[in-house]
Amino acid sequence: MSERRDLLRLAAPLAAQQVGFQLMGTVDALMLGRWSDAALAGAGVGNNLLFAITSIAMGLVMGVDSVVPQAIGAGRLPDARRSVGAGMRLALLVGLAATLVVLLTPGLLEVAHVEPDVIAQARPYTYLRALGVVPFVLTIPLRCYLAARGHTRPLLVAVIAGNIVNAALDLLLIYGAGLGVLGAATATLLVQLVTLAVYGMAIRSLDRGEPRPTSRRADVVEIARYGWPVGGQLFAEVGIFGVATVLAASMGEVPAAAHSIALNLASFTFSFALGVASATSVRVGHAVGAGNLALARHRGLYGLQVGLTVMACFAAAFLLVPAVVARAFTDSTAVVAATVPLLQIAALFQLSDGTQAIGAGALRGLGDTHATLWGNLLGHYAIGLPLMLALGFGAALGAPGLWWGLSAGLTVTGVFLFVRFLRSTRKSLQGYAG
Repeated sequence: MSERRDLLRLAAPLAAQQVGFQLMGTVDALMLGRWSDAALAGAGVGNNLLFAITSIAMGLVMGVDSVVPQAIGAGRLPDARRSVGAGMRLALLVGLAATLVVLLTPGLLEVAHVEPDVIAQARPYTYLRALGVVPFVLTIPLRCYLAARGHTRPLLVAVIAGNIVNAALDLLLIYGAGLGVLGAATATLLVQLVTLAVYGMAIRSLDRGEPRPTSRRADVVEIARYGWPVGGQLFAEVGIFGVATVLAASMGEVPAAAHSIALNLASFTFSFALGVASATSVRVGHAVGAGNLALARHRGLYGLQVGLTVMACFAAAFLLVPAVVARAFTDSTAVVAATVPLLQIAALFQLSDGTQAIGAGALRGLGDTHATLWGNLLGHYAIGLPLMLALGFGAALGAPGLWWGLSAGLTVTGVFLFVRFLRSTRKSLQGYAG
C-alpha cells in the first residue's frame, strides 16, 4: 500500500500540472469556437503542426527523465544537478532549431489543399506561437528535476496561475481587442515565459542558491542518447494526430472543427495519463538507480492500474454524454453532430491511450527509450495510418474513419510498450520483497 500511496502522492500534482497545461488549450478552443469555426479549425491545425515539430525537441531533452531520477535514486545529487544544466544547454540548441522549422510549417497547408479561410487563421497563429518554442523546451529539464526531487508545488502554482492569466488574456485579447487567433497565441506565449521563470526560481530556492555544477559535453551527449528515441516517439505519436488534423481539414470546415473539438477533449483526458506516466517514470527510475529492478516492475504495474482507472471514467463520459460535451465548444448544430461519433470512438481508445502513455513512462524510467520509438512507429504508421486512409477516404467514412485508424494504432502501441516493460523486468519478479 505504501508504494501505491507514494505513487499517488507524486502522480496527483503531476497529473494536475498536465491537466492545467491542456486546460489552457481547451479554454483557447472554447473561446475561439465562439469567435468563428474557421478560427477554431485554424488554431487547431496550427497547434498540431507546431507541437508535432516541438515534440522532437522536447523528446530529445526528455532524456533527463532517464538520467536524473536514476542519479537521485543512487544518491548522486550533484550528478543530477549537472544533468539539469546539460539538459538546458541541449534544450536551447534544439529549441532554436525547432523554432525555425515551425515557421516553415504553414506552407504544408496549401499543399494539403486546406480551405483558404482555415489557412488564413492557422498561419498567423503558428508564427506567433513559434516564439514560445524555446521557453517551453527549457522548462522540460527543470520540471523533471523538481519532480525527481518530489518538489511539485511550484509546478502546481505555475499551472494554476497560468490558467487564470491565460483565461483573462483570452477574454481581453480575443474579444476585447478583437485579435481572434492572435489573441489566443499571445496569451499562451506570455504564460510560457512566466512558467519558465517560476520553475527557475523554484529550483534556485530548492538548491539554496548553490551554483550548479558545470555540465560537460559528455552529459549533453548522454541526455541526447536517451532522448533521441523519445523525440522520435513523440514526433510519431503527435505526428499521426497532426496528419489526421490535416486530413480532416481537407474534408471541409465542419469535419475540421469537429476533429479539433474531439482532439482537444481526447488530449485533455490524455493529460491525466501523462501525469501518471511522469510519476511512474520517476518512481521506476529511482528503483533502477537503487539497483532494485523488481521494485521497478511493481511500480510500473501500480502506475498502469492507476492510469487505467482514471481513463475508464473518461471513456464512460464520452459514451454517455458526447453531445453535451461537444456543445461546450460550439453553437453549431452541424459541428456538434459531427463531433459526437468522434467522441464515441475516442471513448474506445481511452484505455489504449493510457496504456501506451504509462508504458512509455515506465520504459523511460528503465532507460529503454528505443522501445518507445519502435512501438509508436509500428502502431501508428504500420497499422494506424493505412487504416486511416482506407476508412476515411477509401470507405468514405470521413472523419470517423480517421479516428478508427487512430484507435487501432494506439491499441497496438499500448500493447507493444507494456509487454516490452514486463519482459524487461520479468527476470527480477521473484526477487521483489516490497
